[in-house]
Amino acid sequence: MILRFLFIALALLAAPVHAVELPASGTVEALFTPWDDAEGALLREVGKAKRTLHVQAYLLTSRNIARALSDAHGRGIRVELLADREMVARSENSLVPQLAATGIVVRLETRYTAAHNKILLIDAEEAYPVVITGSYNYSYSAQARNAENLLILRDNGALARAFLANWRRHRDEAESYAGGALP
Repeated sequence: MILRFLFIALALLAAPVHAVELPASGTVEALFTPWDDAEGALLREVGKAKRTLHVQAYLLTSRNIARALSDAHGRGIRVELLADREMVARSENSLVPQLAATGIVVRLETRYTAAHNKILLIDAEEAYPVVITGSYNYSYSAQARNAENLLILRDNGALARAFLANWRRHRDEAESYAGGALP
């Protein structure tokens, strides 16, 4: 029994750790719904994108957010979206199919019970990146009905690169979605 415990403990110690300690830099804006206009802040940041938007969404039903992503794509911003497959399949209000229909690259996460990340990376590899994260789902309820939080972290390149590396790891495991039938 003790030998078994030691083996498990050694295996855990040898396991790779993905936690990253990063220097603090840039600015942080914290918003709390339903009191703060988190959706408005998110929309303003999307509107400022110069080159790329990397999105990771558990639920995307907000027409305003979907329109902002589609508009960004239309003005030449590279928009890529990772979404939880089950939420796309179960939510009749999911706007992921419509975004895919506009030509936005969509991949569906299938590996996890819940692909629960809510991340929006704006110009992550540029001089002034923005990382948006928190409990906030991209939905009307997140703004108007729920108690949610949203962090907007600006101008921290190391943080943006860490989030982008994690986003890419998820993308590489996800399945392509071209619209219509789910994989």
